[in-house]
Amino acid sequence: MNRASYFYEPRNGHGLPHDPFNAMVAPRPIGWISSRSAAGVLNLAPYSFFNAFNYRPPLVGFASVGYKDSVRNIEETGEFGWNLATRALAEQMNESCASVEPDVDEFRLAGLTPEPSRVIGVPRVAETPVSFECRLSQLLRLTGADGTETDTWMVFGEVVGVHIASDLLVDGIYDTAAAEPILRAGGPAAYFTIDPSNRFEMYRPG
Repeated sequence: MNRASYFYEPRNGHGLPHDPFNAMVAPRPIGWISSRSAAGVLNLAPYSFFNAFNYRPPLVGFASVGYKDSVRNIEETGEFGWNLATRALAEQMNESCASVEPDVDEFRLAGLTPEPSRVIGVPRVAETPVSFECRLSQLLRLTGADGTETDTWMVFGEVVGVHIASDLLVDGIYDTAAAEPILRAGGPAAYFTIDPSNRFEMYRPG
């Protein structure tokens, strides 16, 4: 089937009302990252460039456009938390992305409770049903194909502790839809949730 297509080279601009790149790589899970500075100030911030990258050891990572408080804190302490952003916590997640001074505690700003972790010194969001405790494994400054450094920093962490609300485990299987995660889509304000009616099953070929 032949379809008309729109082509552009990113280096020359996209010529559209809003950059479509992250809209096409979507919906994306949100890296709602908790961290603590060396001075003890808590930070909580959402990152839309986030995902899981390995099973054993389990590795997650997020990219920060700019060397922001989260990156600095994690480089200083070697630890961070990931907290599942759910539909019920969407407004609080959005509050936590406000541009504020480094000494502002986004937990308090968003009306959330810092819950002590079990393995690391960084707290997690008590209100979320799922969270990971992570130790820094790699911190990379990203480059373009020509080797030119960007102002984007990639943070990878090994998951050393996992918290799951018991009601999300059905016969021992994690129920993704029941957690009602929110996912970042395209445009300036678009998000999605997961609905059980959209589920289908497909097994890998033997």
